[in-house]
Amino acid sequence: MDQSASETLAPAGGRLAEALACPVRWRRSSRARRVSLRIDPRAGEVVVTLPPRAARRAGMALLNTHAAWVRERLAALSPHIPFAPGEQVPLGGVPHLVRHEPEEHGRAVRLEPGAIVVPGPAESLPARIAGFLRAEARRRVQTLVTGHAAALGVRAKAVRIKDTRSRWGSCAPDGTLAFSWRLVMAPDWVLDYVVAHEVAHLKELNHSDRFWAHVARLTPHRDAAVAWLRVHGPGLLRVG
Repeated sequence: MDQSASETLAPAGGRLAEALACPVRWRRSSRARRVSLRIDPRAGEVVVTLPPRAARRAGMALLNTHAAWVRERLAALSPHIPFAPGEQVPLGGVPHLVRHEPEEHGRAVRLEPGAIVVPGPAESLPARIAGFLRAEARRRVQTLVTGHAAALGVRAKAVRIKDTRSRWGSCAPDGTLAFSWRLVMAPDWVLDYVVAHEVAHLKELNHSDRFWAHVARLTPHRDAAVAWLRVHGPGLLRVG
């Protein structure tokens, strides 16, 4: 869906939304050719996309038809993990306790064995953890990009760290690589695979046999990482 051309409408859904015990977000997209629905795991809500001239009743009909599927998918979502003291936030696949040290003003967020220590005021804690994880993701991703690119004799134009909803990584035609910061919470070998996959696109911007040969040369984790992301990836969107 074209996010830049979409319109977020007021939550609605009437009896259906109440029966599902979740909000329904309505979006109108100029690129949509049919009514569709999906689950947004990050927000824990149903998103209904309407073409420009479609009536909302068409979306309601689709929701009614697939109500059982919606309930099942919502029930399967991982619990939301806020950035708050006492919560367990994964880093490299290992749970880390969030520890708040309010008396340590002016100090940086730091890692200790099994813990992320956040100094300063309580109100700044969520933003500081998010910033720390983004910076850690950039550091780890850049190290992997450098190593894998050298192995293939290629070079990335730039490396971007984003908060994407549908892609863990991407490679633009100009050689710019982009990765979700949330990958820093996955096991290291999962991050290694995603980075290797995108770096291989610098050599082959397709999914040909030659491309997959480059991926195999860079990392042995393809099958396991794909399986892990399929099962656990949606849970990463529920953190923060």
